[in-house]
Amino acid sequence: MLAFAVATRPAMPATTLSLKHKLAANQVTIGSWITLAHPGIAEIMTRAGFDWLTIDLEHSVITIREAEELIRVIALGGGTPLARLTSNDADQIKRVMDAGAHGVIVPMVNSKADAERAVASVYYPPRGRRGAGLARAQGYGASFADYRAWLEREAVVIVMIEHVEAVRNLEEILTTDGVDGFIVGPYDLSASLGRPGDFGDPAHAAAIERIRTVSQALQKPGGLHVVEPTPDQVRKYLAEGFKFLAYSIDQRMLDVAARSGLAACRATLPPKS
Repeated sequence: MLAFAVATRPAMPATTLSLKHKLAANQVTIGSWITLAHPGIAEIMTRAGFDWLTIDLEHSVITIREAEELIRVIALGGGTPLARLTSNDADQIKRVMDAGAHGVIVPMVNSKADAERAVASVYYPPRGRRGAGLARAQGYGASFADYRAWLEREAVVIVMIEHVEAVRNLEEILTTDGVDGFIVGPYDLSASLGRPGDFGDPAHAAAIERIRTVSQALQKPGGLHVVEPTPDQVRKYLAEGFKFLAYSIDQRMLDVAARSGLAACRATLPPKS
């Protein structure tokens, strides 16, 4: 067992595939989103059994220091920590990977060049151009060689398809060497079509259908983020052939559970006189 794997997560049974290998085998994986920085939330969600958890750095106030702690909690709990980036930024990719993330979800990948830049930022030369440092991922300097070997086998790069330009360039993006999968950003995609939040718009439906058809033809796993905690919507997308799906988000699960539970409690109260 590599020193990096020992340092960041318990040993997995030989029959358990990593996220990288599940994606390569085009298997279904279901993850979720973390936007609240408390380590207890990461621990609870890891124990729930998600295939992966992504720490959202784009639409949250999570700092890089807090992200490292969440990554540590997820990995030591046997989960797979990813980071959704603020942008396709080589410096941010380097920092979250050095903190121990197993991969990145990269927003606004609209071309093959964008995809190549993201992949190059994850890997060391000669494959990429990531700067080499000694941090948590490298065992604080004790296991750099082991980490480099692990990186080549296990690092995950997920691109976000969230602009009409990305839909046009989909084949080139998804066949870029090093891209393991994709996830659709439906709100930004609808905005790029001039109809923000209008998922019933025919142009948006056509874009989603093109993404589904092309990705299935290329055997590239991908899917959508079902923000509201509605399992039926996840099942719908699974039936349509999507493989990489995000189920809800920590704050929406908390809000929905709190509101529905409170409403059920209040429904049992006697009517006010």
